[in-house]
Amino acid sequence: MKKLWIAIVKLFGWHFDLPPADDWRRLHHCVLIEAPHTSIYDFLLGAACVWKLGLNGRFFIKKEFFVFPLRHFLRYSGALPIDRGNRNNHMVDGAVQALAEQNDITFIITPEGTRKEVRRFKRGFYEIAVRAQVPVAITYINYKTRHMGVGPLIMPSGDFDADMRRILDFYSSVSPRNAKGWNINLLKQTYSQTKNVEQTQPNRINN
Repeated sequence: MKKLWIAIVKLFGWHFDLPPADDWRRLHHCVLIEAPHTSIYDFLLGAACVWKLGLNGRFFIKKEFFVFPLRHFLRYSGALPIDRGNRNNHMVDGAVQALAEQNDITFIITPEGTRKEVRRFKRGFYEIAVRAQVPVAITYINYKTRHMGVGPLIMPSGDFDADMRRILDFYSSVSPRNAKGWNINLLKQTYSQTKNVEQTQPNRINN
């Protein structure tokens, strides 16, 4: 089934940009982020990319999707049900534990957390990478060029905003399927150095 789906995606004119050998090995034990996420097609194309890379991928998805017959395909794809309405769902803890116990597992996360426009990424992917001491792999699906693949792998520095600037610089040239669901300038503004400096300045009182 995996080879068939990869062939179908290629038939529709998509190309896979495969990483160099060293990065390919590191992909088998990391946190992989997929963005921009603006359409259900991202999931279908992303699955082909993950299967093409031969990864043992795991990803969290709302438990409401685990209904017949979709649940069988989701489990086959590596999906793990999660209760998004429960803040104590231990998603981060579970991912960190799995990465500690297995050397060949990749957690796939869409850091926007929605297909709508957002002004910031959710921090869960970063917390998992920091605690598990694994790299973050930046992946993309570029609908303008019909290319998908893996960009740089970065080790979290501990400075979330600085690392986000690196991540967003990469995504600046990636075109989503739905432009209304992705505002790269708004995201960059959220993590800009200028804004961070302004926020740390003490309030001045004019005499």
